[in-house]
Amino acid sequence: MKRSSETSDDSLTPSQQMISSCSGAILTSVFVTPLDVVKIRLQAQSKPQAFTKGHCYLYCNGLMDHTCVCLNGNTVNLSVNAKSWQKNWYKRPGNFNGMFDALYRIGRNEGITSLWSGLPPTLVMAVPATVVYFTSYDQIKTALSHSYNIPVHTWWIPVVSGSSARVFAATVISPLELIRTKMQSEQLTYRQVREAVRTTIQQDGSLSLWRGLAPTLLRDVPFSALYWLSYEMMKAKVMKDGQSTKLSFVESFVSGACAGTLAGIVTLPFDVIKTHRQIELGEVVFAKEKKEVSSTWKLIQNLYRQQGIKALFTGLAPRVMKVAPACAIMISTYEHCKLFFRQRNLELQENR
Repeated sequence: MKRSSETSDDSLTPSQQMISSCSGAILTSVFVTPLDVVKIRLQAQSKPQAFTKGHCYLYCNGLMDHTCVCLNGNTVNLSVNAKSWQKNWYKRPGNFNGMFDALYRIGRNEGITSLWSGLPPTLVMAVPATVVYFTSYDQIKTALSHSYNIPVHTWWIPVVSGSSARVFAATVISPLELIRTKMQSEQLTYRQVREAVRTTIQQDGSLSLWRGLAPTLLRDVPFSALYWLSYEMMKAKVMKDGQSTKLSFVESFVSGACAGTLAGIVTLPFDVIKTHRQIELGEVVFAKEKKEVSSTWKLIQNLYRQQGIKALFTGLAPRVMKVAPACAIMISTYEHCKLFFRQRNLELQENR
C-alpha cells in the first residue's frame, strides 16, 4: 500500500520539528496562562483556606501541570518586597464577579503583565516537555509508516506513536519536575539541590526521582492516544474531501480543538485521579517529616466511597475550556511552522 506523502514529515529535520513544537508551546503558554491565573485568583477569594501556608494547589495551563505551594500565609506589600509579591501572585486580594470581570480588573489595577504571573514555571518545564513530546511523536509516526509501508493516518499508528511519545517525554521530564518542585518549596540553591537529590537517592533509591510518574501516565497516555487518533483521522478526512495536500491554519485549529475536546471528555476520570494524586505527592515533597503516600487504587476507592461515581467526573467544563484552546493553538502553530519549513526546504532543493 502506498504511503500518504502529504502527511509525511520526511522532508523535515528533527531540529525543524523541535523549533516548530517550541513555537507552539510558547504561543500556547502565552495565550492560555491568563485563563488559569484568573481561575486561581477566583478560587483564592472563594476558598482562602485552601491557600494557607504549606498547602499545595495545582497550576495547569493546558500544556503541563505544576504542583505549587503557598509559601506565605500573608499577602506582601509590593513596595516592600517585589520578589515576594511576585512569588505570591495567587494571594493578591480582589472581589471579582466572574472570569471577564477578573480579567479586566486585574489588568487595570495590577498591570497587564499580572495576567501572566504564572508563566515562568511553564516556560521552564512545559516548553522542553512539549518539544520532546511532539518531536518524538513525529519521529515514531514516520518510522512506523516506513516500516510497514502504510499511510501515517492508519488508525493504530497515531495511537502507538502518541502513547509512546507521551511515555518517553513524561519519563524524561518527571525527575526535573520533582527537583523544580523541591526548589520551590525550600528555596534551595543548585548545590543544595544536588545534595538533596543525592540524599533522596541514597535513602529511597534512584526510582524515587520518578515519584508521581504513574498517575501522570494514567491520564496522559490515554489522552495522547485518543487525541492523536482523532486528529489524524479528521486531518485525513479534511484533506481527502478537499483534495488538498495540506491543512490550512483554520482547519488544523478546528481539528485540534475537536480532538482535544473529545480526548478531554473521555479521559476526565483519569484527570480527576491524577489531580488528587499530584497534590498529595506535592504535599509529601513539601513536608518536613516523612508522610505516607496512599496508592492510586486506594485514592480511587476513597473518592468513590466519599462522593460516589460523580466524583470522577467533576470539573468537565473547566477542563474542556482549557484543553480545547490549548490543543487548537498548539497543533495549528506546530503544523503551520512545519509547513513553513517544508516550503523552505523545497525552495532550497530547487535552487541547487
